[in-house]
Amino acid sequence: MSGHSKWATTKHRKAAQDKKRGALFSKLSRMITVAAKTGGDPSPENNAALAAAVAKAKSYSLPKDKIETAIAKAFGAGADAAAYEEVVYEGYGPAGVALYLEALTDNRNRTAADVRAAFTRAGGNLGASGSVAFQFERKGEITIAPDGAPAEDDLLLLAAEAGGEDLESLDEGFVVYTAPTDVIAVKTVLEAAGVPVRGAELVMEPTTTTAVSLEDARKVLRLVDRLEELDDIQSVYHTMELTDEIAAALDE
Repeated sequence: MSGHSKWATTKHRKAAQDKKRGALFSKLSRMITVAAKTGGDPSPENNAALAAAVAKAKSYSLPKDKIETAIAKAFGAGADAAAYEEVVYEGYGPAGVALYLEALTDNRNRTAADVRAAFTRAGGNLGASGSVAFQFERKGEITIAPDGAPAEDDLLLLAAEAGGEDLESLDEGFVVYTAPTDVIAVKTVLEAAGVPVRGAELVMEPTTTTAVSLEDARKVLRLVDRLEELDDIQSVYHTMELTDEIAAALDE
């Protein structure tokens, strides 16, 4: 396990989601419904996808009653039945930055048209399936609050023993990265050891990054914002390299 610097991207992704909390709650509920239905079991203990979805929802403070309602909807009938399907969109934005989008939709034509319009307006291009997926890999991401967390060396050892693959130290705490199938198991071990886990989710991490200017970074983030505003889009990932200098300039 070793340190790395992905947090600038993670921070901006989470900040953008936090700003749109009302829409975010709707997206999280939809994600839980689909995970419950796909896994075929309303119990997170028996449904790994649902456990990950619930963990992510809790990290954004989705109320318990909304979580329970979303799970129940997966097994409803008639007007209460869930009719969402998972769709992935891929393309290139300004400066050749690759973007990977995860959507849950009940109307593929509507979602594709909305996504294509956002790319076109930004000067980008919506690509075919597989056009950028090879530039990303699925990872588990566990965020840990700084207050009450063990010393970095102790946490590194604990995370490694639990099955974690990487650890990043931040001003805002720590991030433990895992294999996608291990995120809930590692989270459980850390919590049992008294580590203040804030949340856990599955993400797509870029395997290569694209260097950009500050101007291009702003263009890419405007496109990301437009895409995240779409009701059907759950997550937007990109290969843009957000250096500390660019991240600081964007925060000004």
